[in-house]
Amino acid sequence: MNKKILLGAVAILLLCSHDMFLKLDNYFLEPETPAVIELVNGTFENSENTIDRNRMLDVSLVGNGQRTEVDSTQWFEKDLSTYLDFTTGKSGTWIAGVSTAPRNIEMEAERFNNYLDHDGVVDMLQYRKDNNELDQDAVEKYSKHVKTIFQVGNDKSEDWKTVMGYPIEFVPLENPYEIHAGHDLQVRLLLRGKPLKNQLVLIGNKEDHQHAANGTHSHDGGEEHSHDDNAGKEHSHDDLKEVRTDKNGIVKFNLDSSGVWFLKTIHMEKSAIEGLTHESNWATLTFQAGTSDHSHDNASHSHDTAKHDHHDHEEGGIPSYVFWIGSFVLVGILFFLFNRKK
Repeated sequence: MNKKILLGAVAILLLCSHDMFLKLDNYFLEPETPAVIELVNGTFENSENTIDRNRMLDVSLVGNGQRTEVDSTQWFEKDLSTYLDFTTGKSGTWIAGVSTAPRNIEMEAERFNNYLDHDGVVDMLQYRKDNNELDQDAVEKYSKHVKTIFQVGNDKSEDWKTVMGYPIEFVPLENPYEIHAGHDLQVRLLLRGKPLKNQLVLIGNKEDHQHAANGTHSHDGGEEHSHDDNAGKEHSHDDLKEVRTDKNGIVKFNLDSSGVWFLKTIHMEKSAIEGLTHESNWATLTFQAGTSDHSHDNASHSHDTAKHDHHDHEEGGIPSYVFWIGSFVLVGILFFLFNRKK
């Protein structure tokens, strides 16, 4: 194998950006009962780091027509995830949301290009190619804004369509818990409160709670993804669907199976702020789609989350440290083996 090709593959493996999601063991809960929401930072399936409280600019629960700010004492950590303890209110369709403070990260040109390719920020990657910027280093300001929608009891409410006011967010155009697998769902993407058109959105499904890891997601950086004629059309890439928002900021997709669904996107733009080159805002949304005969017996599903024992891209923490050491050791071994052969 060509050494450059192998080292390029290793570089992609070393690139460890983190998506953030809010998840529940069960999205159908009983009214006025204790419940737990998990804040995952990593892939949809596996959290790699906990999130510090001081990074959370907003943590809110929306239900029964009210938006409630969550107290920091309601959070606890278990292993590599952060958990929110709360008590459900009256029957209705609820939202939980978290918005994080921005952070800056510096990356050399090659690593930045790999990150854009790896995480599906293909429009910015294409821009760099078209404008001969592939050799330019980057200082990126990024923040993450995540929501989950869950059903409490049997009665539906209008809380699911609440706009949280985050820099970027997904807002469904209909209640996900009033439709079932086999139906289409439309979701609008807002950037600073306005519809964001022609934005690439990745959509995944973990059927029947069997959460297979979504792994790394790479795009062919040479492929054009920014054409308006692709807006609203579904494409399959690995286990994710690729859909672009239309001129009204809407993605439409088919809930072709039951289970937990998620949408994610990264919107990036050039920055005019001194010391920065780019700014990105990350958004995710999770909910569960049931079958037409879905029973709320699922509400008895036990939360085997932990008792209270009380990183970005990089949110900090030992696991990332260990990962990087192991990765550099791997690179060293590969260099040694190839030099030995030569």
